[in-house]
Amino acid sequence: MTMQASGWPQAKLITVFGGSGFLGRHVAQVLARRGYRVRAAVRRPDLAYHLQPLGTVGQINAVQANLRFPESISAALERSDAAINLVGILQEGGKQRFDAVQAEGAGLVAQAARDAGIPLVHVSAIGADPDSPALYGRSKAEGERRVREACPDAVVFRPSIVFGPGDGFFNRFGGLARALPVMPIAAAQTRFQPVWVMDVAEAIGRAIDGDVPGGRVYELGGPEIYTFREIVEIVLRYTERERPILAMPDGLARLQATVTETLDRFSFGLFPKSLVLTRDQLAMLATDNVVSEAAKAEGRTLEGLGITPTAVEAIVPAYLRRFRKLGQFEKRRLEEDEAA
Repeated sequence: MTMQASGWPQAKLITVFGGSGFLGRHVAQVLARRGYRVRAAVRRPDLAYHLQPLGTVGQINAVQANLRFPESISAALERSDAAINLVGILQEGGKQRFDAVQAEGAGLVAQAARDAGIPLVHVSAIGADPDSPALYGRSKAEGERRVREACPDAVVFRPSIVFGPGDGFFNRFGGLARALPVMPIAAAQTRFQPVWVMDVAEAIGRAIDGDVPGGRVYELGGPEIYTFREIVEIVLRYTERERPILAMPDGLARLQATVTETLDRFSFGLFPKSLVLTRDQLAMLATDNVVSEAAKAEGRTLEGLGITPTAVEAIVPAYLRRFRKLGQFEKRRLEEDEAA
């Protein structure tokens, strides 16, 4: 029987670990539109109800799973036809440690997928490197190693900074531009290649379709490369905020990271997350976050997959408007005042 979106009970079942997060909900939407059934494997299924409207009734469901517990991973993969691992953290907290989640957890998902005899799509990050100065990058690299060891044919995606409505990057600096009189930034000349969340989700969808060769690492970046300072300038332009940008020297940045990390740890979650810069995040900023020349030459990019990358300025302005002084209706109100 031909798989139809309206006939989803006969469709393949895809388990998405981390399916309720920022990237996860876009992946769920892309898979649902293709007619797949989606099982979002998450730590808190009660917080994943927002996924259900992305598909038809009963097409998307959430189950409990924690990458620190192998039995929950295996249970989440029962009767699945493929697995996707999106789980990652940018900051350690409690039992959520880089090694436990991004290295050991990735390996456990790969082992469970191998034991179930199903294909695996693993999402890592540009910056994954066993020699990275940041534990984040080293744990991502170790996760990739364990994935390759268990599932040599797995498709591995390394996106740069992922942007879109609800992201934790452009929105973070939009909020800071609204709250602070000055924009202090570390590593102002570090380069990024932001990639639209739907482009990453589409790449994952094509991998599940079987249109992306396995056993390779794909690096996903947008059409433009920006320095950190240029990204903050974009945020200021589209939030219509005039703020001086303070490029902090390394010593001052390290002091800020030490102070905010300590305050966050001992404030029981009350310290604003948007103000936290950890020492590991500072170490991450020491390395450019862009697609490598090797990936370009070998076609291991969005373009190589037949996807035209979407520009930051085609998407970001629409969702940064809410950080303007009068919010998203600022221009309309100004036009009304002028007309009066």
